[in-house]
Amino acid sequence: MLNREKLMSLEEYAKKRPTFRAEVMAHKKNRKVHLGEHVTVLFEDSLTIQYQVQEMLRVERIFEEEGIVDELNAYLPLIPDGSNWKATLLIEYPNEDERKTALSKLIGLEDKIWMQVDGMDKIYPIADEDLERETEEKTSSVHFLRFELTDEMKRALFSGADLHMGVEHQNYSYTTGALENSVRQALVNDLQH
Repeated sequence: MLNREKLMSLEEYAKKRPTFRAEVMAHKKNRKVHLGEHVTVLFEDSLTIQYQVQEMLRVERIFEEEGIVDELNAYLPLIPDGSNWKATLLIEYPNEDERKTALSKLIGLEDKIWMQVDGMDKIYPIADEDLERETEEKTSSVHFLRFELTDEMKRALFSGADLHMGVEHQNYSYTTGALENSVRQALVNDLQH
């Protein structure tokens, strides 16, 4: 589990950053699911969150203990605890005008993302994980999701069941086939706490 002792000092991080960043980017490849052209779900874990915290400390030049602990505490809730998956949802449109139009049409999309263990009901994200990130005019391009699994779902995944994912919004719909084994295995590993 990520804690204060696992974080590097700003000086140490500056030295190790290129290698650490490369390690994290390679790690994220097995934690990322594209739902069509414009929606990406990145499943978080201790390593991805450590990278995020280290980057925030670096960018904001936080070196005092209180600030470090505050930053760590802000991100710790994004680490799965063995019964769930936690993810960052990104709605990505490179063109700013296109993005504004799309975000106005995709209000509520974060509640329409689903995951499904073969033969079982779809699971949707728990609403309390995300901050209020949308208005009546538009949704945010970034959301935080938590998917809670039953013991039956976990047992099926441990036994090799396939995992599917999709989004069913009136203005954006996409379904994956069975997730690649490398992604599926990374997510199954998150359930083994």
